[in-house]
Amino acid sequence: MDRRTFVKTAIAGSALSAAPALPALAGPGTLRIGLITPPSHQWSKSAEALAARLAEASGGRIALSVHAAGQLGSEAQMLQQLQAGALDMAFLTLGELSNRNAQFGALTAPYLVRDMGQARRLLAGATAQELLAKAGRLGLVGLGFGMAGMRQVLLREPAPAGEALQGRKIRTVPLAQELDFWRRVGAAPTPLPLPALYDALANGQIDGMQIDFEGTWNSRYFEHASEMLASDHMIFPMIAVGSGRRWATLSHEDRALIDGAVAETLEELRATYEEIDAIYRAKIEEAGFPVRSVDRSYFSGAVDAWYSEWRVKTPVLERLEAEAAKL
Repeated sequence: MDRRTFVKTAIAGSALSAAPALPALAGPGTLRIGLITPPSHQWSKSAEALAARLAEASGGRIALSVHAAGQLGSEAQMLQQLQAGALDMAFLTLGELSNRNAQFGALTAPYLVRDMGQARRLLAGATAQELLAKAGRLGLVGLGFGMAGMRQVLLREPAPAGEALQGRKIRTVPLAQELDFWRRVGAAPTPLPLPALYDALANGQIDGMQIDFEGTWNSRYFEHASEMLASDHMIFPMIAVGSGRRWATLSHEDRALIDGAVAETLEELRATYEEIDAIYRAKIEEAGFPVRSVDRSYFSGAVDAWYSEWRVKTPVLERLEAEAAKL
């Protein structure tokens, strides 16, 4: 599906067509992009890099204002703003999109890839692009996929074997596939917003979290934990999206310029995470915090049981598996 089809799909739904169209603009002026990550996170840094790239490519005609750390609200609120044309762009986790179209969540399948390099290639591959096109049905323009670090498990108390996770409250994002995985492990998945994690771990509201090395170090979560399981059990994709309504007001030249700048920025982001995971794991270990490597067998039969159900619920999963196997 090409970009013009994205726009037609994004503005065709009855819920959106009932609202008045935005006036056509001679130029985009200042655009806004929203994120939930803090300024120190690589997604936020990449958004700033995108702003600089757009300013340079447009000769200063296009300005991108970056609103990190949930300044514009939760992801659910930002999605509504995007659909209404009140927000121009966002870097989103897959939670809100997957809850509206479960196919998106297939990218978070446990042990879908071996490592960051394979994750990087899969998110730029043909099946991921098929998923990207589905954003149009939600009033969005899918611009590309980024990612954060592979998912690890940070625990307040050690868990020598997977059975020890039974009943533990593990923070997750509210994404159906992720919640289901942790239920199958026997844990109690506990969705919480990112800003609440440090205090929740400190006061025992949660027993652990699914997180990456970068977030663990930068937010100092390990200060209230005793062990990190280096499991590399899931990709954590990010989807860069534009407002379908806003996109429809832009010239073809500006769309191409923005599309190209986002593509370059996301490719850099995906490549950067291959190094980021190693850097931040080393920092954590150098600080003397225990990091223990575990593999698929640690979670016993939970992974196989998960695949048995989700291959049926989300047929795109088998195509992702086949593509990953060739990388």
